Amino acid sequence: MKKYLVIGNPIEHSLSPKLHNYWIKENNLDAVYEKKQINKDDIGGIVEELKKGKIDGLNVTTPFKTSMVPYLDHGGLIPLAERPPEVYVGTSLEGKSVNTIFKQNNKIYAANTDGSGFHDSLSFLNLKIKNKKIFVLGAGGVVFSIVAALKWNGASKIYLSNRTKSKAEEIKKIHTNNNGKSIIELFNWENLDKNLPEFDMIINATSLGLNKNDLIKLDYKSIGKNKVFYDLIYNAEGTDFLSKGLELGNSVYNGASMLIFQAARSFLIWHGINPLKEERLAGTINHVFPNFYNHNQTIEQ
Repeated sequence: MKKYLVIGNPIEHSLSPKLHNYWIKENNLDAVYEKKQINKDDIGGIVEELKKGKIDGLNVTTPFKTSMVPYLDHGGLIPLAERPPEVYVGTSLEGKSVNTIFKQNNKIYAANTDGSGFHDSLSFLNLKIKNKKIFVLGAGGVVFSIVAALKWNGASKIYLSNRTKSKAEEIKKIHTNNNGKSIIELFNWENLDKNLPEFDMIINATSLGLNKNDLIKLDYKSIGKNKVFYDLIYNAEGTDFLSKGLELGNSVYNGASMLIFQAARSFLIWHGINPLKEERLAGTINHVFPNFYNHNQTIEQ
């Protein structure tokens, strides 16, 4: 039996095992997918287990998406000549962030399916990004991919705010051209409860919301109506961030659809099977995310 793991800290909230094990059963595979909480010092040992065949694949979540890279062959990216056509490597520039780890030709490689997962979720939710101003909260590993996906989709401006400003500065540096210009503008985390810049969509890419009582101290009243609130977190009870957005007359969406699409890309890499083929998306949503539509509401409805 093949064994797959999602690693992170915290990890108890992860719905990835329920998602992957559902697809494993649907496709009659001899495999199991589990979750494991680790510390940064444990990464080397986990990768060694993958090399020895004790583990067949890894998903990596907060806060190890960038710290995993040094343990991988070729800096985490697969050389084009060795890359199977079905493998999606992702868009995290300079190999900064990875979320899917696998072995090929006795070497450990990684892909990042976050960018494609977010892109696919925008399409699924019918969210238009072109020429829009986007406010992103957070600068962790996933934000490398989120920013890249926003640029693919034609965002005109990205405001980026993070508690540790240097991490936000690193992302802006990657997306600054040779003329010193960037569509990214940094906004001080300490000023979130003051007047915010004008934007069309705000994305919570922090871990605030994993617990129901987590609060993001935003100046909600200055945001106004007819905006989009997108929370990368899926919480069956909803998040304070989305609740406040809906109360103010905004559209709200949680991270369930992104989780589904990025997980499907990982599943394809490991098993060579697209688990969403033949219109299985509805079945996945009903099985794993029963409250999906309660926390994805548009103001037009």
